[in-house]
Amino acid sequence: MPSHVAGSGTLDRLVDTARDYARAAASENTLKAYAKDWTHFARWCRMKGAEPLPPSPEMIGLYLADLASGSGPSPALSVSTIDRRLSGLAWNYAQRGFTLDRKNRHIATVLAGIKRKHGRPPVQKEAILAEGILAMVATLPFDLRGLRDRAILLLGYAGGLRRSEIVCLDVHKDDTPESGGWIEIFEKGALLTLNAKTGWREVEIGRGSKDQTCPVHALEQWLHFAKIDFGPVFVGTTRDGKRATETRLNDKHVARLIKRTVLDAGIRSELPEKERLALFSGHSLRAGLASSAEVDERYVQKQLGHASAEMTRRYQRRRDRFRVNLTKAAGL
Repeated sequence: MPSHVAGSGTLDRLVDTARDYARAAASENTLKAYAKDWTHFARWCRMKGAEPLPPSPEMIGLYLADLASGSGPSPALSVSTIDRRLSGLAWNYAQRGFTLDRKNRHIATVLAGIKRKHGRPPVQKEAILAEGILAMVATLPFDLRGLRDRAILLLGYAGGLRRSEIVCLDVHKDDTPESGGWIEIFEKGALLTLNAKTGWREVEIGRGSKDQTCPVHALEQWLHFAKIDFGPVFVGTTRDGKRATETRLNDKHVARLIKRTVLDAGIRSELPEKERLALFSGHSLRAGLASSAEVDERYVQKQLGHASAEMTRRYQRRRDRFRVNLTKAAGL
């Protein structure tokens, strides 16, 4: 509320409404991460005898150096984590009415040095290709849980969906307040309308060549046998696995499902179990679609909801490697 405006019941209610909209500007996970970033920085400042407000580029430069060197009790952080911490601080300062100039020499030069000295190539999760997803699906039983998890894997793979996008789906538009999208099933496939990371987008998922591998058929089977016609699409089941509950699944279920079925299917079995688990995550489904779909790149970009083709290419693990041999083209 502006300091020169007298409060009233109507304005107080609008303040609460504005707060709700402000919270909706970023995902819940992002807000939690930013809150932790601020708590850590504020504690660090107090331990150094300083205050976090107003922003001091010199202190933030020292903070970044401390994070990178691991000189304190905590281990050194990766460059990507330090970069994200800095974004969290900038966001927190903005919410408090301050501006953090990331281009200030005390911040920018230190960060550039950290990136040059400690930077590493980005570690990408391995893509799950078509034969991999089929092997993973084959490990699932045909009970209610198996039907649900089969639909999750096939839908996530064919749609190139983030794990949060999978579990946020409702059966219809506006079924629940926390809905992140809904589904419509047609003769030729399913249309998903998602309020995703980059805004609203539609994802078309066509029917497969056979029922055993068709994501739309798997979705229909789950909805039918789980008797779901309203609310969240993917929910938990009772302990005996015979009935669906009303509780929406957490996105961590998707990550655990992928890791479990990767092990059960024997994917990358030449590696120790710990390394295999570290290779795969929810993003393995998106990368798998991008790497396996032999179509024009623009269609993959649209399906994944990427703003640029460059981002899509990052997901195409090894697909285009050595397709064009410039060595031979140059006459060698």
